[in-house]
Amino acid sequence: MSQQCEITARQNAGASLGFFERHLSIWVALCIGVGILLGHAVPAPFQAIGRMEIARVNLPVALLIWLMIIPMLLKIDFGSLSQVRAHWKGIGVTLFINWGVKPFSMALLGWIFVRHLFHPWLPVEQIDSYIAGLIILAAAPCTAMVFVWSQLCDGEPHFTLSQVALNDLIMIIAFAPIVGFLLGLSHIAVPWETLFLSVALFIVVPVIVAQVWRMRLLATGGRTALDALLTRLHPLSLTALLATLVLLFGFQGEQILAQPLVIGLLAVPILIQVYCNAGLAYLLSRKLRVAHCVAAPSALIGASNFFELAVATAIGLFGFESGAALATVVGVLVEVPVMLSVVRITQRTRHWYETIS
Repeated sequence: MSQQCEITARQNAGASLGFFERHLSIWVALCIGVGILLGHAVPAPFQAIGRMEIARVNLPVALLIWLMIIPMLLKIDFGSLSQVRAHWKGIGVTLFINWGVKPFSMALLGWIFVRHLFHPWLPVEQIDSYIAGLIILAAAPCTAMVFVWSQLCDGEPHFTLSQVALNDLIMIIAFAPIVGFLLGLSHIAVPWETLFLSVALFIVVPVIVAQVWRMRLLATGGRTALDALLTRLHPLSLTALLATLVLLFGFQGEQILAQPLVIGLLAVPILIQVYCNAGLAYLLSRKLRVAHCVAAPSALIGASNFFELAVATAIGLFGFESGAALATVVGVLVEVPVMLSVVRITQRTRHWYETIS
Protein backbone atom coordinates (compact mmCIF):
# COMPACT_ATOMS: atom_id res chain seq x y z
CA MET A 1 0.00 0.00 0.00
CA SER A 2 1.35 3.44 -0.90
CA GLN A 3 2.07 5.99 1.83
CA GLN A 4 -0.78 8.10 0.45
CA CYS A 5 -3.25 5.25 0.92
CA GLU A 6 -1.96 4.45 4.40
CA ILE A 7 -2.62 8.03 5.50
CA THR A 8 -6.09 7.99 3.93
CA ALA A 9 -6.95 4.67 5.60
CA ARG A 10 -6.05 6.06 9.03
CA GLN A 11 -8.13 9.19 8.38
CA ASN A 12 -11.16 7.12 7.42
CA ALA A 13 -10.80 4.43 10.07
CA GLY A 14 -13.92 5.59 11.92
CA ALA A 15 -16.09 6.07 8.84
CA SER A 16 -19.48 4.41 8.95
CA LEU A 17 -22.99 4.71 7.59
CA GLY A 18 -25.55 6.46 9.73
CA PHE A 19 -28.58 4.57 11.01
CA PHE A 20 -30.93 5.78 8.26
CA GLU A 21 -28.42 5.24 5.43
CA ARG A 22 -27.54 1.75 6.67
CA HIS A 23 -31.21 0.73 6.56
CA LEU A 24 -32.28 2.85 3.58
CA SER A 25 -33.60 -0.18 1.68
CA ILE A 26 -35.87 -1.00 4.64
CA TRP A 27 -37.25 2.55 4.73
CA VAL A 28 -37.84 2.42 0.99
CA ALA A 29 -39.70 -0.88 1.38
CA LEU A 30 -41.83 0.64 4.15
CA CYS A 31 -42.60 3.65 1.95
CA ILE A 32 -43.73 1.27 -0.78
CA GLY A 33 -46.20 -0.33 1.63
CA VAL A 34 -47.40 2.95 3.13
CA GLY A 35 -47.79 4.57 -0.28
CA ILE A 36 -49.80 1.66 -1.69
CA LEU A 37 -52.07 1.53 1.37
CA LEU A 38 -52.70 5.29 1.41
CA GLY A 39 -53.23 5.35 -2.36
CA HIS A 40 -56.04 2.81 -1.95
CA ALA A 41 -57.52 4.20 1.27
CA VAL A 42 -57.46 7.94 0.49
CA PRO A 43 -56.84 8.42 -3.26
CA ALA A 44 -58.25 11.99 -3.41
CA PRO A 45 -55.21 13.76 -1.79
CA PHE A 46 -52.82 11.96 -4.15
CA GLN A 47 -54.90 12.96 -7.16
CA ALA A 48 -54.96 16.58 -5.96
CA ILE A 49 -51.16 16.57 -5.56
CA GLY A 50 -50.79 15.06 -9.02
CA ARG A 51 -52.72 17.99 -10.54
CA MET A 52 -50.42 20.64 -9.00
CA GLU A 53 -48.28 21.11 -12.10
CA ILE A 54 -46.75 23.88 -14.15
CA ALA A 55 -45.21 22.95 -17.53
CA ARG A 56 -45.51 19.25 -16.56
CA VAL A 57 -43.40 19.83 -13.43
CA ASN A 58 -45.16 18.79 -10.24
CA LEU A 59 -44.66 21.58 -7.69
CA PRO A 60 -44.83 19.53 -4.43
CA VAL A 61 -42.36 17.02 -5.84
CA ALA A 62 -40.09 19.83 -7.05
CA LEU A 63 -40.00 21.20 -3.50
CA LEU A 64 -39.20 17.76 -2.07
CA ILE A 65 -36.47 17.21 -4.65
CA TRP A 66 -34.83 20.53 -3.76
CA LEU A 67 -34.93 19.55 -0.10
CA MET A 68 -33.15 16.32 -1.07
CA ILE A 69 -30.58 17.72 -3.46
CA ILE A 70 -29.48 21.07 -2.03
CA PRO A 71 -28.07 19.69 1.27
CA MET A 72 -26.06 17.17 -0.76
CA LEU A 73 -24.74 19.82 -3.15
CA LEU A 74 -23.63 21.93 -0.19
CA LYS A 75 -20.84 19.38 0.26
CA ILE A 76 -19.40 20.08 -3.17
CA ASP A 77 -16.36 22.34 -3.32
CA PHE A 78 -15.74 23.38 -6.92
CA GLY A 79 -12.37 24.72 -5.77
CA SER A 80 -11.32 21.07 -5.50
CA LEU A 81 -11.17 20.94 -9.32
CA SER A 82 -7.57 22.10 -8.87
CA GLN A 83 -6.87 18.50 -7.75
CA VAL A 84 -7.90 17.05 -11.11
CA ARG A 85 -4.37 17.05 -12.50
CA ALA A 86 -2.99 15.19 -9.48
CA HIS A 87 -5.41 12.28 -10.04
CA TRP A 88 -5.84 12.45 -13.82
CA LYS A 89 -5.69 8.69 -14.38
CA GLY A 90 -8.38 7.85 -11.82
CA ILE A 91 -10.56 10.75 -12.96
CA GLY A 92 -10.13 9.68 -16.60
CA VAL A 93 -11.29 6.17 -15.76
CA THR A 94 -14.36 7.39 -13.89
CA LEU A 95 -15.33 9.91 -16.57
CA PHE A 96 -15.07 7.19 -19.20
CA ILE A 97 -17.35 4.88 -17.17
CA ASN A 98 -19.86 7.59 -16.17
CA TRP A 99 -20.24 9.25 -19.55
CA GLY A 100 -18.89 6.82 -22.14
CA VAL A 101 -20.16 3.49 -20.83
CA LYS A 102 -22.89 3.63 -18.19
CA PRO A 103 -25.82 5.35 -19.99
CA PHE A 104 -25.21 3.38 -23.18
CA SER A 105 -24.77 0.02 -21.44
CA MET A 106 -28.00 0.60 -19.51
CA ALA A 107 -29.86 1.38 -22.74
CA LEU A 108 -28.54 -1.91 -24.12
CA LEU A 109 -29.49 -3.84 -20.98
CA GLY A 110 -32.96 -2.28 -21.01
CA TRP A 111 -33.41 -3.33 -24.62
CA ILE A 112 -32.24 -6.90 -23.87
CA PHE A 113 -34.11 -7.51 -20.62
CA VAL A 114 -37.13 -5.21 -20.61
CA ARG A 115 -38.03 -5.14 -24.27
CA HIS A 116 -37.22 -8.79 -24.99
CA LEU A 117 -36.43 -11.28 -22.19
CA PHE A 118 -38.90 -9.92 -19.60
CA HIS A 119 -41.49 -8.67 -22.07
CA PRO A 120 -44.08 -11.43 -21.32
CA TRP A 121 -44.20 -10.50 -17.61
CA LEU A 122 -44.37 -6.71 -17.94
CA PRO A 123 -47.36 -4.48 -18.88
CA VAL A 124 -46.93 -3.78 -22.58
CA GLU A 125 -47.97 -0.13 -22.33
CA GLN A 126 -45.14 0.58 -19.87
CA ILE A 127 -42.23 -1.11 -21.69
CA ASP A 128 -40.90 2.11 -23.23
CA SER A 129 -41.37 3.96 -19.97
CA TYR A 130 -39.39 1.36 -17.98
CA ILE A 131 -36.50 1.64 -20.45
CA ALA A 132 -36.64 5.43 -20.24
CA GLY A 133 -36.44 5.28 -16.43
CA LEU A 134 -33.39 3.00 -16.55
CA ILE A 135 -31.65 5.33 -19.01
CA ILE A 136 -32.39 8.40 -16.86
CA LEU A 137 -31.06 6.58 -13.79
CA ALA A 138 -27.81 5.62 -15.50
CA ALA A 139 -27.20 9.08 -16.98
CA ALA A 140 -26.96 10.74 -13.54
CA PRO A 141 -23.68 9.98 -11.67
CA CYS A 142 -23.91 9.98 -7.88
CA THR A 143 -23.00 13.23 -6.11
CA ALA A 144 -23.92 12.53 -2.48
CA MET A 145 -23.81 9.00 -1.11
CA VAL A 146 -20.54 8.44 -2.95
CA PHE A 147 -18.78 10.41 -0.21
CA VAL A 148 -19.91 7.74 2.26
CA TRP A 149 -18.85 4.90 -0.04
CA SER A 150 -15.46 6.53 -0.53
CA GLN A 151 -14.90 6.82 3.22
CA LEU A 152 -15.88 3.21 3.79
CA CYS A 153 -13.34 1.96 1.23
CA ASP A 154 -10.57 4.28 2.50
CA GLY A 155 -10.83 6.42 -0.62
CA GLU A 156 -8.61 9.44 -1.24
CA PRO A 157 -10.88 12.36 -0.23
CA HIS A 158 -9.41 14.95 -2.62
CA PHE A 159 -9.89 12.62 -5.57
CA THR A 160 -13.52 11.93 -4.59
CA LEU A 161 -14.32 15.60 -4.10
CA SER A 162 -12.72 16.71 -7.37
CA GLN A 163 -14.38 13.86 -9.30
CA VAL A 164 -17.85 14.66 -7.93
CA ALA A 165 -17.40 18.39 -8.63
CA LEU A 166 -16.33 17.63 -12.21
CA ASN A 167 -19.30 15.28 -12.71
CA ASP A 168 -21.68 17.99 -11.50
CA LEU A 169 -20.34 20.42 -14.08
CA ILE A 170 -20.54 17.84 -16.87
CA MET A 171 -24.08 16.89 -15.83
CA ILE A 172 -25.27 20.45 -16.48
CA ILE A 173 -24.13 20.17 -20.09
CA ALA A 174 -24.35 16.46 -20.95
CA PHE A 175 -27.31 15.00 -19.02
CA ALA A 176 -30.12 16.25 -21.29
CA PRO A 177 -28.38 15.49 -24.63
CA ILE A 178 -27.41 11.96 -23.57
CA VAL A 179 -30.86 11.14 -22.21
CA GLY A 180 -32.54 12.62 -25.27
CA PHE A 181 -30.21 10.78 -27.66
CA LEU A 182 -30.70 7.39 -26.00
CA LEU A 183 -34.47 7.82 -25.71
CA GLY A 184 -34.51 8.64 -29.41
CA LEU A 185 -32.47 5.54 -30.24
CA SER A 186 -34.97 3.53 -28.20
CA HIS A 187 -37.83 5.06 -30.24
CA ILE A 188 -39.22 6.82 -27.16
CA ALA A 189 -40.72 10.29 -27.64
CA VAL A 190 -38.49 12.99 -26.17
CA PRO A 191 -40.28 16.04 -24.67
CA TRP A 192 -37.21 18.26 -25.03
CA GLU A 193 -38.71 21.32 -23.34
CA THR A 194 -39.54 19.31 -20.22
CA LEU A 195 -36.13 17.60 -20.29
CA PHE A 196 -34.24 20.91 -20.37
CA LEU A 197 -36.59 22.36 -17.75
CA SER A 198 -35.80 19.38 -15.49
CA VAL A 199 -32.07 20.03 -15.91
CA ALA A 200 -32.57 23.71 -15.04
CA LEU A 201 -34.79 22.99 -12.02
CA PHE A 202 -33.02 19.96 -10.59
CA ILE A 203 -29.37 20.57 -11.51
CA VAL A 204 -28.62 24.20 -12.39
CA VAL A 205 -30.79 25.95 -9.79
CA PRO A 206 -29.82 23.65 -6.86
CA VAL A 207 -26.12 23.93 -7.75
CA ILE A 208 -26.31 27.75 -7.78
CA VAL A 209 -28.33 27.94 -4.56
CA ALA A 210 -26.05 25.45 -2.78
CA GLN A 211 -22.83 27.17 -3.87
CA VAL A 212 -24.02 30.66 -2.92
CA TRP A 213 -25.19 29.35 0.45
CA ARG A 214 -21.91 27.46 0.95
CA MET A 215 -19.76 30.51 0.17
CA ARG A 216 -21.72 32.70 2.58
CA LEU A 217 -21.49 30.13 5.36
CA LEU A 218 -17.75 29.69 4.90
CA ALA A 219 -17.27 33.46 4.78
CA THR A 220 -19.19 34.10 8.01
CA GLY A 221 -18.75 30.97 10.13
CA GLY A 222 -16.09 28.87 8.44
CA ARG A 223 -16.08 25.11 8.06
CA THR A 224 -17.65 24.66 11.51
CA ALA A 225 -20.80 26.51 10.45
CA LEU A 226 -21.04 24.50 7.22
CA ASP A 227 -20.68 21.17 9.02
CA ALA A 228 -23.27 22.19 11.61
CA LEU A 229 -25.76 23.11 8.87
CA LEU A 230 -25.15 19.84 6.99
CA THR A 231 -25.83 17.91 10.20
CA ARG A 232 -29.12 19.76 10.71
CA LEU A 233 -30.24 19.38 7.10
CA HIS A 234 -29.37 15.70 6.72
CA PRO A 235 -32.56 14.33 8.36
CA LEU A 236 -34.63 16.79 6.30
CA SER A 237 -33.04 15.53 3.10
CA LEU A 238 -33.80 11.88 3.94
CA THR A 239 -37.34 12.74 5.02
CA ALA A 240 -37.95 14.49 1.69
CA LEU A 241 -36.72 11.40 -0.16
CA LEU A 242 -39.03 9.10 1.78
CA ALA A 243 -42.00 11.46 1.36
CA THR A 244 -41.41 11.49 -2.40
CA LEU A 245 -41.43 7.70 -2.43
CA VAL A 246 -44.73 7.59 -0.53
CA LEU A 247 -46.24 9.88 -3.17
CA LEU A 248 -44.85 7.77 -5.99
CA PHE A 249 -46.23 4.54 -4.64
CA GLY A 250 -49.53 6.16 -3.80
CA PHE A 251 -49.90 6.49 -7.58
CA GLN A 252 -48.09 3.26 -8.49
CA GLY A 253 -50.04 0.97 -6.15
CA GLU A 254 -52.45 -0.47 -8.72
CA GLN A 255 -49.68 -1.37 -11.16
CA ILE A 256 -47.53 -2.99 -8.48
CA LEU A 257 -50.38 -5.08 -7.07
CA ALA A 258 -51.31 -6.18 -10.58
CA GLN A 259 -47.66 -6.95 -11.49
CA PRO A 260 -45.80 -7.86 -8.26
CA LEU A 261 -42.76 -9.16 -10.20
CA VAL A 262 -42.09 -5.80 -11.85
CA ILE A 263 -39.74 -4.48 -9.16
CA GLY A 264 -37.65 -7.66 -9.16
CA LEU A 265 -37.43 -7.74 -12.94
CA LEU A 266 -36.40 -4.09 -13.18
CA ALA A 267 -33.69 -4.70 -10.57
CA VAL A 268 -31.91 -7.22 -12.83
CA PRO A 269 -30.43 -4.80 -15.41
CA ILE A 270 -29.60 -2.34 -12.62
CA LEU A 271 -27.64 -4.98 -10.70
CA ILE A 272 -25.80 -6.18 -13.79
CA GLN A 273 -24.87 -2.64 -14.70
CA VAL A 274 -23.59 -1.75 -11.23
CA TYR A 275 -21.29 -4.75 -10.92
CA CYS A 276 -20.04 -4.61 -14.52
CA ASN A 277 -19.25 -0.89 -14.39
CA ALA A 278 -17.62 -1.11 -10.97
CA GLY A 279 -15.53 -4.08 -12.14
CA LEU A 280 -14.51 -2.32 -15.35
CA ALA A 281 -13.42 0.83 -13.50
CA TYR A 282 -11.51 -1.25 -10.93
CA LEU A 283 -9.68 -3.28 -13.59
CA LEU A 284 -8.85 -0.25 -15.74
CA SER A 285 -7.44 1.51 -12.67
CA ARG A 286 -5.26 -1.51 -11.92
CA LYS A 287 -4.08 -1.60 -15.53
CA LEU A 288 -3.08 2.08 -15.25
CA ARG A 289 -1.36 1.43 -11.88
CA VAL A 290 -3.63 3.81 -9.98
CA ALA A 291 -3.34 3.69 -6.17
CA HIS A 292 -6.01 1.56 -4.48
CA CYS A 293 -7.31 4.54 -2.47
CA VAL A 294 -8.17 6.18 -5.81
CA ALA A 295 -9.23 3.02 -7.68
CA ALA A 296 -11.80 1.96 -5.07
CA PRO A 297 -13.81 5.22 -5.05
CA SER A 298 -13.39 5.37 -8.84
CA ALA A 299 -15.20 2.03 -9.09
CA LEU A 300 -17.91 3.23 -6.71
CA ILE A 301 -18.44 6.59 -8.45
CA GLY A 302 -18.60 4.75 -11.77
CA ALA A 303 -21.28 2.38 -10.50
CA SER A 304 -23.58 4.51 -8.33
CA ASN A 305 -26.36 6.85 -9.46
CA PHE A 306 -27.78 10.26 -8.52
CA PHE A 307 -31.17 8.64 -7.94
CA GLU A 308 -32.75 11.81 -6.50
CA LEU A 309 -32.21 13.61 -9.81
CA ALA A 310 -33.34 10.54 -11.74
CA VAL A 311 -36.60 10.29 -9.78
CA ALA A 312 -37.32 14.00 -10.30
CA THR A 313 -36.58 13.87 -14.03
CA ALA A 314 -38.65 10.71 -14.58
CA ILE A 315 -41.64 12.28 -12.83
CA GLY A 316 -41.25 15.50 -14.80
CA LEU A 317 -40.96 13.73 -18.16
CA PHE A 318 -43.44 10.89 -17.74
CA GLY A 319 -45.52 11.53 -14.62
CA PHE A 320 -46.12 9.95 -11.21
CA GLU A 321 -47.85 6.88 -12.56
CA SER A 322 -45.25 6.07 -15.22
CA GLY A 323 -43.04 3.05 -15.47
CA ALA A 324 -40.10 5.47 -15.72
CA ALA A 325 -40.75 6.79 -12.21
CA LEU A 326 -41.04 3.24 -10.89
CA ALA A 327 -37.78 2.16 -12.57
CA THR A 328 -35.84 4.99 -10.94
CA VAL A 329 -37.31 4.11 -7.54
CA VAL A 330 -36.05 0.54 -7.95
CA GLY A 331 -32.61 2.13 -8.19
CA VAL A 332 -33.19 3.69 -4.75
CA LEU A 333 -34.31 0.33 -3.38
CA VAL A 334 -31.13 -1.52 -4.35
CA GLU A 335 -28.61 1.32 -3.95
CA VAL A 336 -27.40 0.78 -0.38
CA PRO A 337 -27.01 -3.04 -0.20
CA VAL A 338 -25.47 -3.21 -3.68
CA MET A 339 -22.98 -0.40 -3.11
CA LEU A 340 -22.02 -1.82 0.29
CA SER A 341 -21.25 -5.09 -1.46
CA VAL A 342 -19.00 -3.24 -3.94
CA VAL A 343 -17.22 -1.59 -0.99
CA ARG A 344 -16.61 -5.04 0.53
CA ILE A 345 -15.29 -6.39 -2.79
CA THR A 346 -12.78 -3.56 -3.16
CA GLN A 347 -11.63 -4.01 0.44
CA ARG A 348 -11.24 -7.79 0.23
CA THR A 349 -9.32 -7.58 -3.05
CA ARG A 350 -6.95 -4.84 -1.90
CA HIS A 351 -3.99 -7.24 -1.65
CA TRP A 352 -4.69 -8.64 -5.13
CA TYR A 353 -5.06 -5.14 -6.55
CA GLU A 354 -1.78 -3.94 -5.08
CA THR A 355 0.09 -7.02 -6.30
CA ILE A 356 0.66 -5.63 -9.80
CA SER A 357 3.12 -7.49 -11.95
